[in-house]
Amino acid sequence: MTHEKITAKIAIVHDWLTTYAGAERVLEQLLLMYPAADLYAVCDFMPSQERNFLHGRPCQTTFIQHLPGARKHYRQYLPLMPLAIEQLDLSSYDIVISSSHAVAKGVLTGPDQLHVSYVHTPIRYAWDLQHQYLKESDLTHNLKGWVARYLLHRIRTWDCRTANGVDSFVVNSQYIGRRVNKVYRRTAKVVYPPVDTDAFKLGIAKDDFFLTASRLVPYKRVDLIAETFTQLPDKRLVIIGDGPERSKIERFAKGHANIQFLGYQPRNVLIDYMRRAKAFIFAAEEDFGIIPVEAQACGTPVIAFGRGGAVETIRDIDTNRPTGVLFPQQSISSISAAIARLENSQINPIDCNWNAQHFSIQNFRSSFAEALKQAHAAHQVLHAP
Repeated sequence: MTHEKITAKIAIVHDWLTTYAGAERVLEQLLLMYPAADLYAVCDFMPSQERNFLHGRPCQTTFIQHLPGARKHYRQYLPLMPLAIEQLDLSSYDIVISSSHAVAKGVLTGPDQLHVSYVHTPIRYAWDLQHQYLKESDLTHNLKGWVARYLLHRIRTWDCRTANGVDSFVVNSQYIGRRVNKVYRRTAKVVYPPVDTDAFKLGIAKDDFFLTASRLVPYKRVDLIAETFTQLPDKRLVIIGDGPERSKIERFAKGHANIQFLGYQPRNVLIDYMRRAKAFIFAAEEDFGIIPVEAQACGTPVIAFGRGGAVETIRDIDTNRPTGVLFPQQSISSISAAIARLENSQINPIDCNWNAQHFSIQNFRSSFAEALKQAHAAHQVLHAP
């Protein structure tokens, strides 16, 4: 049963449609693989200029769509989302595929329906990142903080219970597979998310600068990268990106001629810098991390924090056909040492591009189709007369 031959009636359920990011890249491929499937989400406020990836597919939503202020503040309705997702009537479908980083996996299905959930992560702010979330939201001590803790407790209970309604878990990395096992006590098949590796041209010749690029939010730790280069005046850093941390990053860059802050840049400019960089630096702990794979597709090695998905997408300097350097701590000394290790090594741009191809769109499609095929076969055996 390949995805081209599926005749079952399929529903695809996504958390919410508000921007085109990593989870939406997965959704886009699922919609292309199963063109007859119907699409559902808690809410759909995707801007018209970003809707192309839906290929005109209509989306059926929940009552959250119509609540006051939901367009801008839909996340504030998170306590209502478990109730909302359970109101979707999917009883007429043979197969339900949920694309979930929050509540999509909690849809209700019957005993004769197959539910395969592609989990980007269990709800981050309800599980191991709760304390970080409360701190960043200034909800650590006041009454609102205690209300938030209680609501997150309720969501954890719901999240665990709804795991029982999933027949087969698929995850975007071994790292998230371990989180799924920790939270739900379930095993999961790893299907790495799709990276459009064909959109990046291999760059062999490298210029004398390092590059980092991302949304400028606290957990990306671009501030740490910038601070590191304030202590490395003989090495040049280019920073591309925009976000709430921008003013903080600009303060680090000010007065340091070796740090160039470009702010937001269109994709073609980012790719040009990515192809020419000596190395791409990535200091976040990500569930998977698409941009380090894109850098490798450009033939550029990656210096990355050795936690999360980066461990699975980057071949460390001590391995065969290395594609980068993993550093053990989010600290200036650790990043500085990794930069020195890279400069004292020989990494072949062709090896970087070769490694990136393991995470291509075609690999995602074939791997997910096989995972669905196996889940479907197991479900049929379980329900055989």
